[in-house]
Amino acid sequence: MSELTSLYIHIPFCRHRCSYCDFNTYAGLDGLIPQYMAALRQEIAWAGQAAGEKLPVHTIFLGGGTPSLIPAHDLALLLETCDQYFAVQPGAEISLEANPGTVTLDSLKDLRQMGFNRISLGMQSANAIDLALLERQHGTLDVIRAVEWARQAGFSNLNLDLIYGLPAQPLERWQETLETALALQPEHFSLYALSIEHGTPFRKWLEHGLVSAPDDDLAADMFEWACERLEAAGYGHYEISNWGKRVDGETLACRHNLQYWRNLPYFGLGAGAHGYVNGVRTANQRGVKAYIQSIAKNQPVGFPGGAAAETSLPVDRWTAMQEHMMVGLRLLDEGVSDARFSQRFSVTLKQAFPKQIQQLEQKGLLEWAGDGSDVLRLSQRGWLLGNQVFSEFVAVEEPAGLS
Repeated sequence: MSELTSLYIHIPFCRHRCSYCDFNTYAGLDGLIPQYMAALRQEIAWAGQAAGEKLPVHTIFLGGGTPSLIPAHDLALLLETCDQYFAVQPGAEISLEANPGTVTLDSLKDLRQMGFNRISLGMQSANAIDLALLERQHGTLDVIRAVEWARQAGFSNLNLDLIYGLPAQPLERWQETLETALALQPEHFSLYALSIEHGTPFRKWLEHGLVSAPDDDLAADMFEWACERLEAAGYGHYEISNWGKRVDGETLACRHNLQYWRNLPYFGLGAGAHGYVNGVRTANQRGVKAYIQSIAKNQPVGFPGGAAAETSLPVDRWTAMQEHMMVGLRLLDEGVSDARFSQRFSVTLKQAFPKQIQQLEQKGLLEWAGDGSDVLRLSQRGWLLGNQVFSEFVAVEEPAGLS
């Protein structure tokens, strides 16, 4: 059987674009939803057929945007198309992102019945001031109701997204948010420090002096407190920004995101979606109308790049090694296995990155762990300096004689 594959499906529609968002999302284009969903089904069908075999799929993730805005009938057809053209495995993790104010008990029952078994709710904060600053279109009561309804609908795998490090956000307010979220007993948490990106309202507010810049030291304090609190509450910190509840000694990780962090294949389907299949990285056109028109023309660039692919770039062996380190080191316990790296690339970690590993070990940012010290991973000190570590493995010169 072929290597297990994942499907990422992008839904770019939103009711309102939040102040911090730099994702490929659009408000006010709801009239294009029927055409877009038809184009998505066409792209999925092409990808499945072009693969030459019915590839086994073990995770499907609908991200956005706000996938919960899509009518149930269209979502059901989408999953049926995935099942028709891919070998979706029994027990596959099938996730959908949702804004708390866009779901009802009935809509969640529909989602569960059609096959979704994991919901990710964009809670972000439990504080009205923070939610207003983020321009979120929901309140804390909406989150509480959404969680209750999800449980009633039969969802036993639920994630809450939270953002910390907002301008003028005191530590106590962040602590109150996390305590409120913990009381809802989700299986998973994703916690992200606010990043003010170019082209967002937040960036304009900062440039005009309307908000203060985030306090990096305070954000670090918030992160460290969250690490301690979630550990005490029984959640395993398995990736820099992600925690899963511990059940019978196992951490309930997001299996779809593990596919990315382990540098394994996934299709990126929909406007602006990125994929990595057969050693080729693909990126689709970002615009909704451009995506629909490209799919209608049906002129794929060649597998795995479909008709909407803007780029389709083969990844050479040395670049793949660098990418493997960047994503793999995000996994805090698992890290990067020297044995698996050697099996994949026919060289050891120290042969590929001798200087980088030595220097980062000396700085106390990387450590060896596991049976036989096979695993290279971030030290606890390195958790807060992950980006500094990852940058050491980007755009570096290949050692002589490595090939």
